[in-house]
Amino acid sequence: MKQITLLLLSVFFLSSCATIVNDATVPVTFTFSDGSSGRCKVSNKRISLDLEIPGTHNIRRSDDSLVWDCETEDGKKAFGNIKSEMESAKFLGSVFFFDLGITDAITDKHRTYTPNFVIPVEGDAKK
Repeated sequence: MKQITLLLLSVFFLSSCATIVNDATVPVTFTFSDGSSGRCKVSNKRISLDLEIPGTHNIRRSDDSLVWDCETEDGKKAFGNIKSEMESAKFLGSVFFFDLGITDAITDKHRTYTPNFVIPVEGDAKK
């Protein structure tokens, strides 16, 4: 009986789903520091978008930075990037369940961006 139980447990753990079940995208809310409206072109190695700001947009997870190039309605320019961060607890769970995190490293589903980002605008009166 012990052998059957051990065999069943081994089969269960070795056949467990090892990948993270995160969505491929993460919602990010963008605003300008001066409260104005405008447009931004954002991109990483997996996506390139033209967005209206302010707003919340679904951004494809990636292990590289999200690069942004923006212009407000009154012509102020802003550019920079948002660093990608690792959701370490979920990634470590994936490593524990047999695939050593390989699948998640390929899909980048263990990565995320900050959920709220204020884009600093040149000539902002709040500085």
